[in-house]
Amino acid sequence: MPERPIAKGRKVYWILLIPGLYLVQIQLSSRTGSDENQQETHRASQSLTETTRKAAKSKNTNGSPIHLPSKILAVVGDPNNADALYIAESAGTARRVVLETGESSHVYRGPAAPLTSLVLPRTGSINTAPQTLYAGSWDKTIWSWCVSTCTPGRRFHGHTDFVKSLLSLCIDKNTTFLISGGSDACIIIWNVETGSKLFTLQGHARGILDLAIDPASYPQESSDVPITVFSASSSPEIRRWSIASDLSAAAEIHPDKPILQHNTSINALYFDTDLDLWTASMDGTAKCLSRQRGWEADTILAHGEVNYVRDVLVDEFGGWVVTVGRDEEVRVWEKATGLLWHTYTGHYEEVTGCLLLPGQRLVTVGIDRTIRQWSLKGGDIEKARKEKEDERNGVIKDEEVAGRKGRLTEEEERELAELMDDD
Repeated sequence: MPERPIAKGRKVYWILLIPGLYLVQIQLSSRTGSDENQQETHRASQSLTETTRKAAKSKNTNGSPIHLPSKILAVVGDPNNADALYIAESAGTARRVVLETGESSHVYRGPAAPLTSLVLPRTGSINTAPQTLYAGSWDKTIWSWCVSTCTPGRRFHGHTDFVKSLLSLCIDKNTTFLISGGSDACIIIWNVETGSKLFTLQGHARGILDLAIDPASYPQESSDVPITVFSASSSPEIRRWSIASDLSAAAEIHPDKPILQHNTSINALYFDTDLDLWTASMDGTAKCLSRQRGWEADTILAHGEVNYVRDVLVDEFGGWVVTVGRDEEVRVWEKATGLLWHTYTGHYEEVTGCLLLPGQRLVTVGIDRTIRQWSLKGGDIEKARKEKEDERNGVIKDEEVAGRKGRLTEEEERELAELMDDD
């Protein structure tokens, strides 16, 4: 370092201090760079490990997977065919899939953004096939197509953010209305015939994630009883809305008293035949909210705080509750006791939805681009439980034993090689 006159003491300090600071800064910068490199290396290692894990798991055939081109974000059944369903994809495509063959019998195109939700309203008698498929999209609109021809129909504009949930109301045999919930925290009721907005309902502070019609209010015999819709959002609250049966008025029920039973976002709502409400939440729980107890939770299915739950349904015939979510597993719980009875493993990415079909057939869809099918019949679940237990205990299946017959062990091969050498 260059020498300076001592007489100018302050400048000496200044001259000496600056190199010191530079040195400290260089050292700190060096340490910071080293730490960042280590963190980046750690993240890269974790990413590689996760990619390797998923690649290995993707080869499994559990649930007889049907592979599709893009991530599946929603699923609904075909009201007139128990062996088919409709899915919404992240690529902006909706499609009808035949489960027996895995064939996409109909493909609905148009949106360039992901589709989040689907609904197939019925008009006329219960045996009348739906005529129109509706889909909510990230492009802030609702798309529609002719079910049979896949021809795009009316497009509904009104939300200012993603459309995340859809419901339909058939007020009479010929009149259908849509209800949509969006990330703009708005619920909109639409006249399907004109495409116009009838009502815009606001009350949530954050985006709507799911909507459900209270089965105690719809369908109904009396036209004087209003229809009640429940809404869940990215905040912990559930709100209720009263809609006049003739669609002449709509308003929130007890705006100052939302249902508060979760700690954070609520992804899904599902009413069982007891008219109680099941919820799936980002707080890692699914809960049964009792109508008789004023919507207090009387059953809590815990999945762990970091394992958020995406969807929930109830198989009344078998007495099961099914939950799916972030950790790729399909969990089957006893409804009466809340005990985890079995876990189906097969998906290798987050499971986004589940659907119950006749015959206790369970369908699950996920980010891994697959549709998988599982049985909720008691005998099939017990068989699956035993197979999983045998796998944990290292029990070899009969077919594996049969496959090994005729093969030499390593020791036998070595002995045979020695005998051949002796010859």
